Amino acid sequence: MEIVMGKTRPPYPADFREQIVALARSGRSIAELAREFEPSEQTIRNWVYQADRDDGKRADILSTPEREEIRRLRKENRRLRQEREILSKAAAWFARETDVTNERSSRS
Repeated sequence: MEIVMGKTRPPYPADFREQIVALARSGRSIAELAREFEPSEQTIRNWVYQADRDDGKRADILSTPEREEIRRLRKENRRLRQEREILSKAAAWFARETDVTNERSSRS
């Protein structure tokens, strides 16, 4: 049995998404827009929901700036954890070296 992965494509341009959202808000059905243009119905529905949140019409999902901030903070958090791990290892190494140096100097 062969597993087939879905096709991936680059993100749609922001102006294209905005035009599709405007068409959906003007009364055109999402199914009609999906048939006429390439994005799936669910993709268009997601764009409309996100645009509603960005415009302050919905409070149940994160706005685009909030999502970007979370993405940035997660990346920064990951970097800080790596730095902390490196510093912890360096401190342990220096502590061992200091103990070895102290043992050598106390034997003389």
